[in-house]
Amino acid sequence: MFKKTLLIVSCLLLVAGALFAADVTGKWTAQVPGRNGQTREQTFNLKADGEKLSGTLSGGQGGETAIADGKISGATISFTVTRQMGDNSMKFTYTGTVAGDEIKFKREGGQGQPREFVAKRVK
Repeated sequence: MFKKTLLIVSCLLLVAGALFAADVTGKWTAQVPGRNGQTREQTFNLKADGEKLSGTLSGGQGGETAIADGKISGATISFTVTRQMGDNSMKFTYTGTVAGDEIKFKREGGQGQPREFVAKRVK
């Protein structure tokens, strides 16, 4: 009996988590810091489907690139982007916290230091 109750409670918590997942579907823009204090505008077109996240990233030097491994857990999102720069392939990992019409991102990977920035929803 205890195992059945535990299973039911676990399922309900998973469903509740999906219901309260952050609403990130839409277009977001950010000024992303780069080398030597320069910033570049990046646009995130995101689509949430329960706890799965898909979409594209555009701007910077790589044109439009599909995001991969997208996940949503409550107010936290994460995904990766692999960009081709000539003969080189660079993978970036983005993690963010959604608060209303802003996402506080941290980007890691590539050749530089981790970068933090805020993306705002385009209305």
